Amino acid sequence: MESVGFKEWAIVCEALGRGRQSIILRKGGIAEGGGGFSFRHREFFLFPTCFHEQPEKVREIDIEFPVRSDDRIDINFFAKLELVKTITSWETAQALEPLHILKPEVVRERFEYDQAPGLQVGFVRVFQVVPSWAFPDQKSYGGCRSWVKLPELPKELRFEPILSDGEHVLRRNEFTDLTEGAEAAAASR
Repeated sequence: MESVGFKEWAIVCEALGRGRQSIILRKGGIAEGGGGFSFRHREFFLFPTCFHEQPEKVREIDIEFPVRSDDRIDINFFAKLELVKTITSWETAQALEPLHILKPEVVRERFEYDQAPGLQVGFVRVFQVVPSWAFPDQKSYGGCRSWVKLPELPKELRFEPILSDGEHVLRRNEFTDLTEGAEAAAASR
């Protein structure tokens, strides 16, 4: 298993880790290069990032904002990417609302960012990392990029699924139905 982290808002990592969110919506960071964002890894640790406006950017207010240490990174969740869709229809992006916690205006901002409207959307299965993995923060984790190389994995880590197999299959089917149905409806107009 590769030791790689996917940088995501801490509050979104928490939502993924509580089973409140099943997708990752991405457009690309400043350091992603001319090709924009891509899901370069099929398996990755959720690397929580913090900035004070996060609670104002999400619909869910009952998710506790994680406390972060200034000198330590705490990794609590691991994800396996199962499906990736390129969404080019705003109607499809709106239809995905049940699978994430972001406010519509945040999704719209990401959708319209750059010259080509659209989003990369990944459907993930999330696992609790047991025990929680902590390591020192370092300068190389900073910057506007999505992927970071992490230290060597501790051997004692275990991974426990957040959702049951049945619930996960239901969400996966919902994602497939929403993306295929909304894209087909948009294409027929």
